[in-house]
Amino acid sequence: MDFKNKTIVITGASSGIGKACAEEFAKRGANLVLGARQYVTLCEISQEIEKKFGVKAVAVQCDVAREDDCEQLIKQAVLTFNRVDVLINNAGISMRALFKDLDLVVLRNLMNVNFWGTVYCTKYALPELLKSKGSVVGVTSIAGYRGLPGRTGYSASKFAMNGFLEALRVENLKTGLHVMIAAPGFTASNIRNTALVKDGSQQGESSMDEGKMMTAEEVAVIIADGVNDRKRSLIMTGQGKLAVLMNKLIPAWVDKQVFKLFSKEKDPLIS
Repeated sequence: MDFKNKTIVITGASSGIGKACAEEFAKRGANLVLGARQYVTLCEISQEIEKKFGVKAVAVQCDVAREDDCEQLIKQAVLTFNRVDVLINNAGISMRALFKDLDLVVLRNLMNVNFWGTVYCTKYALPELLKSKGSVVGVTSIAGYRGLPGRTGYSASKFAMNGFLEALRVENLKTGLHVMIAAPGFTASNIRNTALVKDGSQQGESSMDEGKMMTAEEVAVIIADGVNDRKRSLIMTGQGKLAVLMNKLIPAWVDKQVFKLFSKEKDPLIS
């Protein structure tokens, strides 16, 4: 795909992978509609992108857990650019707590943002994407292929995203719609700092070594290349590919390896 003058809608665009995707697609000539709750930050990012890359970037305050916000995000894209070519469902939150200790509001919040946010935005963008034979992208996770301890709600929401997008892909095999599931490995971003703990408050500090992770910019390049090549799915790390493969072949062994890995976290939840 030649991204010049194409319209890319990105949720969760005020930081991390979403912000990096905005910059990467702008670098390739695309106009942007950026959604996030942090409106002031989003406006600053939009202005910086316009100045740096010479494209148009529109900021829209959007909480993807609210259906009306998602509808308005897409309406603004159509109003401004009269088209939608790519939707990047990136907005997401994480969690860190054992299920036995968990207030169920945490699971509801995870599903509302990660799963329902993807559903709402995709629903309202779909008519335009069918016209443009464009792309729907879900930024999911290895946690959507393999349940992770302390992340019951996160894994559930990402499994749900994967299932939704796979079904959507099959429904549209003959329409020209491109559906891509993008699963980064552990990525250095603020998602772990804002992860919800057992009572629904934010963790505030990462439990992992962020220095050994992929950067958001690396993930953004892979996603943009994947949209360009109309890839079906992207599992972005060797560790992730191995985990998905081994989980199919020898899942009980993977259970033990995952337990071992997460028992080495800072302040581990399991031991």
